[in-house]
Amino acid sequence: MKKIFYAMCALATLTFASCEKEPIGGTAVEAMSGQWYVQISGVDENGELLLEDADLFELGSYILLTYNTASNRGDSLWLSAIRDFADDGLDFLDYKLKVECDQGGLIFERKGDDVAIFEGKILPGAATTPSGQPADSIVYDVSIAADPYAGVYYHHLRVSGYRYTGLANDD
Repeated sequence: MKKIFYAMCALATLTFASCEKEPIGGTAVEAMSGQWYVQISGVDENGELLLEDADLFELGSYILLTYNTASNRGDSLWLSAIRDFADDGLDFLDYKLKVECDQGGLIFERKGDDVAIFEGKILPGAATTPSGQPADSIVYDVSIAADPYAGVYYHHLRVSGYRYTGLANDD
């Protein structure tokens, strides 16, 4: 009888111990990671927007993702658009880039001959969503070597937008 009692106690202990959940940790770039609704604008050589509140290629908002790399280091992240720009004849906008980042300043950049990202930053609470709610803002300038319009209509492009809130009015 004692053996059965001890066996049941051991089984109960194992059952309760296995129910404990360990907290799930975040990624090294958690503060900079997310889904963003962004638009593209043209910028002159002085960094000034050419047409205020203009949708340069008439694309509307599209989704941009920022997320950790496989190495999960705090000094780099992926920047990737979730859109097929080829359908719009804008293949040069299709880029998925690994960028260098600084978690402390929430800034990022990429030096490169093909695509360069500069002045990239995330500004906590700086955006206002379509529903009027505050959200984090993302903004960066991009220079794309294959861009046939650069130097003709604008110097480079600016991508800016707000972090996905999950609210239906902000989609």
